[in-house]
Amino acid sequence: MKNSISSADGSFFPIRRYGKGELASLYMPDILCSSALRQFNEWLATAPGLTDRLRATGLQPGARQYTPQQVSLIVEALGEP
Repeated sequence: MKNSISSADGSFFPIRRYGKGELASLYMPDILCSSALRQFNEWLATAPGLTDRLRATGLQPGARQYTPQQVSLIVEALGEP
């Protein structure tokens, strides 16, 4: 598995374990963490097939963190934060 994903501008997003609020805040840094998490969850739910792929990795509804594999799937679906 890759440890980072390279973007078009040459920067690298590290693929590692992230807290749910932490990752949501990276995608929406200008809003409160709770609001970012709520919006982020909506994005995940509407990305085609993403919810099923995340569940296949063992993601549980009450989980507080995403594994590196789950982060990789999210970045593939939504792009880099």
